[in-house]
Amino acid sequence: MQAQEAITRTKMNGAASNIKADMQTLVKDAQTMLEAAAALSGEKADHMRGKGMHLLDQALGKAHDLSDEALVRGRHLAKAGDHYVKDNPWKTIAAAAGVGLLLGVILGRK
Repeated sequence: MQAQEAITRTKMNGAASNIKADMQTLVKDAQTMLEAAAALSGEKADHMRGKGMHLLDQALGKAHDLSDEALVRGRHLAKAGDHYVKDNPWKTIAAAAGVGLLLGVILGRK
């Protein structure tokens, strides 16, 4: 059981890292694009580039904060679920059987 929990945690951490890396890549590509666009024009373009870069930096910071918060909440929920299942194994089995029966009836009708 603990090995399976460890595998699940590893997969969740890997997925979160992939999302974070993808977001950072997206923002860096947008920054590069803004820099290239600003190089083509004059003073107004420089102002717009600076404003765009500032907004992208803010977005990256917020995305980082949100990903960290989501990881913390996910871990908390997983621990709470684990404790509930360990404290109430028969209720958990009954609930799972009920959901399975309900899904079987619904899918059996189609």
